[in-house]
Formats: sequence, C-alpha cells, structure tokens
Amino acid sequence: MLKKRVVVTGMSINTPIGDNLDSFIENLLAGKSAICNWKTIDSSKIYSKVGGDMGDYDINKKIDSYKGRVPEGVFNRLEKLGKKSPFSIAVSLQVAVEAMLDSGYIKEIKDGNNIATVVAGHNLNQKYTFENHDVFNDDPDFVDGLFALYGLDTHHVGSVTDILQLHGPAYTVGAACASGNVALRCAVDEIQLHDVPVAMVVAPVLDYSPLDLQGMAIMGAISYKSFTDSPEKASRPYDTKREGFVPSHGAASLVLEDYDHAIARGAKIYAEILGVESSSDGNHLPQPSQIGQARLMKRLLKNCGVKAEEVDYVSAHATSTPLGDLTELRSIKDVFGDHCKKLKINAPKSMLGHTCWSAATVETVAAILQMNRNELHPSINIDELDPEVDIDICRNKRTKHEINILLKNSFGFGGLNSISLIKKYKGK
Repeated sequence: MLKKRVVVTGMSINTPIGDNLDSFIENLLAGKSAICNWKTIDSSKIYSKVGGDMGDYDINKKIDSYKGRVPEGVFNRLEKLGKKSPFSIAVSLQVAVEAMLDSGYIKEIKDGNNIATVVAGHNLNQKYTFENHDVFNDDPDFVDGLFALYGLDTHHVGSVTDILQLHGPAYTVGAACASGNVALRCAVDEIQLHDVPVAMVVAPVLDYSPLDLQGMAIMGAISYKSFTDSPEKASRPYDTKREGFVPSHGAASLVLEDYDHAIARGAKIYAEILGVESSSDGNHLPQPSQIGQARLMKRLLKNCGVKAEEVDYVSAHATSTPLGDLTELRSIKDVFGDHCKKLKINAPKSMLGHTCWSAATVETVAAILQMNRNELHPSINIDELDPEVDIDICRNKRTKHEINILLKNSFGFGGLNSISLIKKYKGK
C-alpha cells in the first residue's frame, strides 16, 4: 500500500473524437468511432489505409483559446513554442497546459517549485523525422535548422517544463504501449519517495510515419486487409473478424498530487491512485503472456491490499488482435475467478484505435470519467462475439454500473506490462 495518498486533480485529453473532457466522454458513451481513412499520412505506397488521424487538427486555434484563461507568461511561452513546434510536441504542450489549468494549480506555480514532469513514450516525432530524411536525401542543407532539438524525445519534456516553468525532476520513460502506466508509476514514486507535492504525466501523440505503419503491417500487427471502405469498423476487439490493432493519434495528461497538499489548497479530486505495478515477460517479441499478465494483476492487488472481488471494472488493453484479446481475457479470468460474473470490461480502443505510447493515459482519463458517472461506454463493432468471451464486455451498448475501484491494463511490445489500480474519491 502507498505510504502517502496520491490523487488525480487535473486531466486533459486530445483525440479525434474530443479535445476536451466533456466532448470526449460524451462521444465515447455514444459509441462514436475515431477511425477514418488516413488523410495526412501518404498511404499510397503502404498497406495501412485507416487510422485515427489528427494530423489536420488546428492546434494554433486551440492554443489561441487559452488567452486570458492562463497566466500571461504561460500563454506567451505556449504561443511562441507551440506554434513553431512539430505537431506532436505542440499537442504535448497543449494537453499539459490544459491539465494544469484543469487542476486549478496553474496560477500557484512558484519559481523554484518541486513539481515533477514525466513524459510517456519514445520515438515520438516519427513523421517529422521521416520527412527530414527525405529533405536530407535531396539536399542536406535544407534539413530543419532545429532538427537536432525537435528530433529528440526529450524536447517534449524540456518544452513542457519551459511553458509551465516546472523546476522539479523531469524525464521521459518508454515502455511501448505500456508507457503511459509506467509514467504514472514514476509520477507516483516521485510523490511517495522524493517529497514532490505535484507531478505531471504527459502522454504525447505518436506521430506515425508511413515507414512505421508499413513495418507494423508487414509484421502482421495492424489491421489493413478488410476495412479500407469502412474504416470505422476496423477496430473490433473480441469480434471474430478482428485482424490487428488500428493505429491512432491521441494525447492526454494527468496532474497527480499528494493528498494532503491537494486538501490544503481545496483542490477538486477526480480519483485516488491505489498503486501501479510493472513487469517484464522476459521475451523481446510481441507475444503477450497470460502468465505474465495474471502474475502482475495479482501482485498489484496484493500490494494495494485490495481483494479481487472489490474490483468493479477493468479498462481492457484489448487491441483488436486475435491473440492479444484472448490472452488478456484469460489472464483476467485467472485472477478474478467467479467474480468475473459481476465484473464488467470494455474496450476503449474499439472507438479510439490504438494510440500506442499514450494509450494507457488516454484510456485512464476515459476510465476515471466513466467511474465518476457510474456509466460505461460500449465496446463497439462486435458483430460476431468470439465464443471464448464469457465476461460482460459492454457489447455494443453503454451500461450503467457502480464503480468504486477500477483496473487499467496496458501491455507493450517486448513483454512490457504495467497495470494501475484506481479508486473513486468519496471525500476524506
């Protein structure tokens, strides 16, 4: 169990189906898909034709909307850096400012503060790098003059700390599709072990390049065979016709706080983090392990002092792959046993697609919003349910359900697993 209570006091989101908390949750509950044909990625030479495309999102307009809502210095820095940065970095800055604004703490940031910043993910600016490779091959003198900065993942965290003037520990962590939960674990540890009062998790857009998408398709990881003419149906966890995950853009941010610090300043509290655990399957290949996943869930419950029957809801990793969906389901049944009859699961990727490195954070925001409404979004596109699925997965319907404790799964390539346990906040 955590020695200090850690609570969520700020959240933000930016996905193809919502760039604010209200529109995001309403579209999820309505079963709206984020998936379309690629518009801003040249797919003419590659197999992948569908994904969650935010490449034409008007980030400058969103940045302008903060004028007068955030301190002048923050806005000036956001406008200067955000409007000049590559797409993924600009969205990172926007969601960071939004989450800190949502927390109510943005005007209380003092010089020399000890606020931690953890950015989730790696190889983030792929399309930007890919395009500069093309320029380099044509004429090296015309490569972006700031490529040496913008091409680095650390420029995300450096820029976030600059915009908000955060002076505590700051770093990036990468664990493939588990990056968001690993970043959450690091932020919790900063509060637990290093006397940090406030910690920010920023989960950026993975800005896919055509090369990334083609590599994933050749490996057989993503959907590309059947749904070019009906892209909104491509992501279909638990359906018999699922054929791989659907790559998607998306970003999110969380503000975590020491409970006593949050109470002292009268902060609103979304939820309480009971714990986050991580593990490795000891296998570099993208082969999910039922043993590894179940072992980690059991460890998390034990370390948090929570019984399996106390968990009400699992926000599943459920990527829409033939092997991955069933492996996770089997591990859940191993851990929860007869309680599975009362447990509910849903698959946010059925609508959002797979935002990869940011997925755990994007889906944590979704899970907390659902928990506080006691209502679960549908898992869509399940026309023919896989016969092995015998747990309530909210198939094609939104569902009322009392949620006090939720489990958020995230499992990354290379056998990198990370799971969080989150509790509804009901006051002191």
